[in-house]
Amino acid sequence: MAVAAVRYLRAVGAPLSVAPTVEEAVLAEEAAEPALQEAAENRQLRDALGHFATGITVITAAGEDGQPVGFACQSFSSLSLDPPLICFNVARTSTSWPRIARAGAFCVNVLADDQGELCRSFAVSASTGADKFAGVAWQAAPATGSPRLEGALAWVDCTIHAVHTGGDHLIVLGRIRELAAPRGEQAGPLVFYRSNFRQLREQ
Repeated sequence: MAVAAVRYLRAVGAPLSVAPTVEEAVLAEEAAEPALQEAAENRQLRDALGHFATGITVITAAGEDGQPVGFACQSFSSLSLDPPLICFNVARTSTSWPRIARAGAFCVNVLADDQGELCRSFAVSASTGADKFAGVAWQAAPATGSPRLEGALAWVDCTIHAVHTGGDHLIVLGRIRELAAPRGEQAGPLVFYRSNFRQLREQ
């Protein structure tokens, strides 16, 4: 109502009797409305899309400084059989991605349902300085040398095929060079649903 009053007084040329600080506060409130609406829409978007269950992966690479790099990623999917391609999405603000991009290759580690803590350790931003690989057993993947995490349900060793922009994320396409599922049917996948880890139930 206050915003509408200021607009009306300006339209008819009437003097504003309110103090400038009050008018400024009203206009600031008006400017904040789109930001509040955007925040609400983002929350609604997250809540709705959180009903889509996904698996969890850790994307790893051998950094150019000789140190391994990686981050937790739930936006992984298969893409093509011919040629053999997979894809994942990464935030353009990611501090791990530039190091992976410079490596030109990566390994997708599909996590098992007993690797929740491992996922949490890789979900921490690299900007914190935390050593995500502390205490983590891994071996170099055969094709690219990217870290292959011990205990993963499956691993997919890739070279970067293409990178596309998708809003505030990048869409990364990887060409498969080697892959395996070492745990077979011994464990189930780590599932993420509505902001929590879940387990599959037999029907």
